[in-house]
Amino acid sequence: MIHRPRSLLEIAGASSIPSSLADSALMLIDHQREYLPSGGLPLAGVEVAVEEIKQLLALARSRAMPIFHVVHHGRPGAPLFDPESPTARIIEGLEPRKGEATIAKPLPNAFARTNLHEEIRATGRHELIIAGFATHMCVSSTVRAALELGYKTTVVASATAMRHLPSPLKDGEIVPAATVQQGTIAALADRFAVVVPCVEALLVETCPTR
Repeated sequence: MIHRPRSLLEIAGASSIPSSLADSALMLIDHQREYLPSGGLPLAGVEVAVEEIKQLLALARSRAMPIFHVVHHGRPGAPLFDPESPTARIIEGLEPRKGEATIAKPLPNAFARTNLHEEIRATGRHELIIAGFATHMCVSSTVRAALELGYKTTVVASATAMRHLPSPLKDGEIVPAATVQQGTIAALADRFAVVVPCVEALLVETCPTR
């Protein structure tokens, strides 16, 4: 008989309750056009994730939460995330409003070589709600770093997305985006964050299954 595995957070008796909206800042990571079908790194299901981010933004704004828009900037002239390229711009409908901070990062971890940690601390918030792209790279790196910096983090899974990856173990084999997404989300939920399936779950215990 195979017993249901438990996460490290469960074993430790940690709370599975999502971050409180009243105590949290919202961080959107790399919600840029580079990840759209017209960009250089199109993600599977990105359109659905963008709509979820729109809902998350609306919720955060309705609660007057501090909002941080983190964008990735590569080297000028780079094939991806060239700061001067249209694909480095934030996706239409997700742009910052007055009073919302925009922070450019050079590495996957949004805290690395930026003043993001100091900016969040200045708001007095000690919890984070995180969404954005791509799940396995910049979202994962930032969530892991947030734990080391003392934040409680909640990840909204439906507001993240992945792309297919080449397998490093078998030449020509593709690891489907859904497989990477599921594995990354499970790894983050094991130790690094509370994971909720959708935006509605920040307010209620259940939400529609996708």
